[in-house]
Amino acid sequence: MKTIFGETTGLKPSQIKRLEAFYRKRIPPMHLLSWDMARDLCALSAETGKQIGVLVDRQGRIAFVLVGDHERIVIPELKEYRRVAGRLCGLRFVHTHFSPGGLTTDDLTDLSLLRLDLIAVITLQAGAALPHRAQMAHILPGADPLKPYRVQPLEAAHSTFFESGDCLDTILAIEAELVRQSEQRPDFQQPNREAAILVSVSTGPKAQALESLDELEELATSSGIKVADRFLQVRSHADPRFLLGAGKLQELTLKALHHGVGLLIFDQELNPSQLRSITDAISMKVIDRTQLILDLFAQRARSREGKLQVELAQLKYMLPRLVTKNTAMSRLTGGIGGRGPGETKLEINRRRARERIHRLEQALIEVSRQRKQQKSQRSRMRLPIISIIGYTNAGKSTLLNTLTHSQVLAEQRMFATLDPSSRRLRFPQDIEAIITDTVGFIKDLPKDLQVAFRATLEELESATILLHVIDISNERCESQLASVERIVADLGLNHIPMLRIWNKIDRVHPETVSFHLSRHGGIPVSAIQRKTLVPLIETLTQMLDLQRKSALSEDRDPILLSD
Repeated sequence: MKTIFGETTGLKPSQIKRLEAFYRKRIPPMHLLSWDMARDLCALSAETGKQIGVLVDRQGRIAFVLVGDHERIVIPELKEYRRVAGRLCGLRFVHTHFSPGGLTTDDLTDLSLLRLDLIAVITLQAGAALPHRAQMAHILPGADPLKPYRVQPLEAAHSTFFESGDCLDTILAIEAELVRQSEQRPDFQQPNREAAILVSVSTGPKAQALESLDELEELATSSGIKVADRFLQVRSHADPRFLLGAGKLQELTLKALHHGVGLLIFDQELNPSQLRSITDAISMKVIDRTQLILDLFAQRARSREGKLQVELAQLKYMLPRLVTKNTAMSRLTGGIGGRGPGETKLEINRRRARERIHRLEQALIEVSRQRKQQKSQRSRMRLPIISIIGYTNAGKSTLLNTLTHSQVLAEQRMFATLDPSSRRLRFPQDIEAIITDTVGFIKDLPKDLQVAFRATLEELESATILLHVIDISNERCESQLASVERIVADLGLNHIPMLRIWNKIDRVHPETVSFHLSRHGGIPVSAIQRKTLVPLIETLTQMLDLQRKSALSEDRDPILLSD
């Protein structure tokens, strides 16, 4: 016998049998509901004092029988039914109601979020167990995204309301129009490119939140995600459960349905509890800024070291978030001869993740040891090391290529390169140095990434000079400068001489260049124009020459005067 879903506590065995009997009934597909079933629903609802409803598929079979309380009824998870953009889920929902007002806001929200074929409510006559009035609503293609439905007037409940007209034809016509509109959207022509809505909940200045959203959009675009819309809410304090208000969460979900997207990207990092609450409430794929950056790093990693670092960061991020709504997770597993219930599947997953984290950490320790050997070889060669640092997409790899005539990958996108590249550079006065391009920095760099990329960032500790490359054409260049130098301070590298390089001066007005130089100092260059690098090369030559002379004076043995 099929399950009765919802609030079954307090029901008599005879009432449960009558509810189970609904599963054996069939409804003509062209009818909303049979008149006999409408009366049976109302009679049983009046007897139990609970709302009762049925979900009917397009063949007229009863897929779910639901029991609520006096005030509301909850639809269970419909994971077996399709959730495809541009289509309905294939179920219509009819339930009883004790108040005379007809469809409620919760009913219409269920219609929109679950993409139900139709939803209808039957109100009961006061003091009687008979249908009184009825109301129906359906999705309306092309409607306001915040109210994507049409609600028909409340009318007297009689057999013609349920059995007149062709309900199935109406559903198929609505779905055909939804499909047609989906095919006309630009993202329909790019089925392999995932679309998303960006979400930010800010407790600070709106301008700062918009700036962060702009950067999140750049990250999403670099990751191959199409940004369908942006959503910003400014609050005095963040909601501890959903981050944003419950009403705004429903509004956001309606926007996602309107755009036909199934992914939300939050600009703020979600803790495991918030991630679970949001996904339970809206049944959509949800990620945050940290997870997006990790995904982007996973796409870019090429070397074994880079892949190890990214996998470690991903596992450390996902370990506290290893939760699932699948009831199979509660099944117990135990070996032969084992005492007690054994481990749950969730615990096994967490243990395996911890074991993998330990193996990755050991592998990265070996990488760090190899790097130290390389450093000792360089120290014996007495070659100075120039490390290029800077915000992602500032032009670090382009500068390295121009200085050394190399072919390191350089693209106009965030985190185009993750693996550090080193080249030998010869200066005019027979001075040689090793110049290294490191991974780009970003504001609020996730701590898991800082830990995972420790072996790479340790390369900066042996640097003789840090070249801080800044994209002067970016409106956020000053905040990016501050973010990079904050990370440098956190890494304890303030003792290393740093030279600021203002890149991409060919894209801005000379007054802009003069303004930033007067405020922060540095050298203006265009990394794609070698002639603009002459002042940089001269300055580096002077700095390296001074450091070489200083090192020679320190190494010279003192002269001993004999009697």
